[in-house]
Amino acid sequence: MKKINLLFKTIFVLTVFTLISCEEEEFTLGAITAPTDVTLTAEIVGATADEPNGDGSGTVHFTVTGNGAITYKFSFDGEEKLIPTGKKTYNFSNIGTNDYTVSAIAVGAGGTSTVVAKTVTVLATYTPPAELVATLTTGVWRINKDVGGHMGVGANDMTEPIWWSAGANEKAATGLYDDRYTFSADGTFTFDAGADNNILVKAHIANLDFGGLRDQTPSDCCDEIDNYPLTQGDIEKISGKWFISAPGGVETLNLSGLGFMGMYVGGHTFEILDRSTDGELHLKNYYAHENNAWWWKITNK
Repeated sequence: MKKINLLFKTIFVLTVFTLISCEEEEFTLGAITAPTDVTLTAEIVGATADEPNGDGSGTVHFTVTGNGAITYKFSFDGEEKLIPTGKKTYNFSNIGTNDYTVSAIAVGAGGTSTVVAKTVTVLATYTPPAELVATLTTGVWRINKDVGGHMGVGANDMTEPIWWSAGANEKAATGLYDDRYTFSADGTFTFDAGADNNILVKAHIANLDFGGLRDQTPSDCCDEIDNYPLTQGDIEKISGKWFISAPGGVETLNLSGLGFMGMYVGGHTFEILDRSTDGELHLKNYYAHENNAWWWKITNK
């Protein structure tokens, strides 16, 4: 009996000691402060002392930096976009000299943030050819899956997708081929994910822009998800507006919001490489996360 009492006393003492130790141990977090020294700079393409509003392309490169920032967002015309690099290009299309205000948000620890804004005065003189507008606004567009090279990848400065090019119908097992794109004459863009309501995506950027991988596992080789499920809210963010600009003299199709064609790589501007074939366009866009370019062939046939 004495041994049992001694055991109980020992357990009691240890328990009290543990509780006291836990109570005395204090954990403190460092001060959570918003990013500081946040600056937003703008480079108006073609701007000179004589032409401070640019070369008429309407293109402006923005860069935001800040101490203590984990990532960045840009906001313009009611649209907010997560841009971890802190670099964003806008192609402003309103003809003439106009003022535009772009905001940048530096996001820090604990969700803290610092917002800066910059107003730029930009000249845009480009009017897209009537035949190009007529082509785009005719019919419903899709990836031209029946021809080789309807999808390809290469370095940013390549003129062709030398690294890899898809054969006819090679991506039939993905959510790519039943996607449809409609360009209306009033400047609206409509996206339809097809009966499967799935799209082909790069997992990294889909995770950022759409919010999560949605129980999908990316491929080991390419960080791709073949059939990424969309919600109605996603469709609304992808559908929006379209316009054509010509930065550097290159005809470029611009889509608002999360607008895209082909595989979702987070790029919403598509250089028009070739429009000489009736009912077909050859396009190129860029994936900043992997620093590469993607080529596409779309058709309205």
